[in-house]
Amino acid sequence: MTAAVSVSDILGDGGLLLVGCGKMGGAMLQGWLNAAAPAEKILVVEPHPSAELTGVRGLRVAPTLEALEIKTPPNVLLMAVKPQMMADVLPQAARVMSDKTLLLSIAAGAPISLFEAAAPAGAPIIRSMPNTPAAVGAGVTAIIGNRAATAAHLDAAEALLTVVGDVVRLTDEAQIDAVTGLSGSGPAYVFHMIEALAAAGEAEGLPPELAMRLARGTVCGAGALAAQSPRSAEQLRVDVTSRGGTTAAGLQVLMRRPDGLQRLIAETVAAAAARSRELRG
Repeated sequence: MTAAVSVSDILGDGGLLLVGCGKMGGAMLQGWLNAAAPAEKILVVEPHPSAELTGVRGLRVAPTLEALEIKTPPNVLLMAVKPQMMADVLPQAARVMSDKTLLLSIAAGAPISLFEAAAPAGAPIIRSMPNTPAAVGAGVTAIIGNRAATAAHLDAAEALLTVVGDVVRLTDEAQIDAVTGLSGSGPAYVFHMIEALAAAGEAEGLPPELAMRLARGTVCGAGALAAQSPRSAEQLRVDVTSRGGTTAAGLQVLMRRPDGLQRLIAETVAAAAARSRELRG
């Protein structure tokens, strides 16, 4: 982020309208409240609100936009509904916008053009692609804006999304497909890696529960080390690999050419990215 922006400043007089408050929207809301954003300036549309959501003092929560009776356009409209609900909800949400409202979407597969067709002409729109670890504040989110989105709008979007993890900026919306294949779908690949490690441990004689505990701890610990260390992933791998040792023996299999892990992961990400392109037409 190029400038320090507080969530409270972003909300301004118009506040923020959050449409959809499931796991991802709920995680962001909690992050904003933790950052001292005034609950009174946040409006939430959620058909099935949790007890925790309705229990937040000062927060206005309603099952529909109509029930909120919004008279002043919000500073920010954040669309956090599932893609299959977007066609029904977006036109209603767009009616409460002005051309100054920042529309921020975290809906997978919904292109900027979809929002431009519904929003007032000239409205700033930012599309984002978060991943599921955002639900525990450890996500990574990619953002890209339309032509009306200024550097200040991007700073605002980054400040709103940083509460659930790291934020990266793209230079072209077409990069979203690669982001989807890598970080969007990536957590599932890591979860499968945990499954595979645990199964391999069982095959070597470990009890199932112990094998899974070791697999989970190893992947989570290695990820934490990679996140906190200034060293590259390659250097970290080299650091823990003694010549002729056990790790080297294992890596000879994983890094075997031409059919090692690198090729398998490349094919995996490519398949997910290709499917992302197919889904958006």
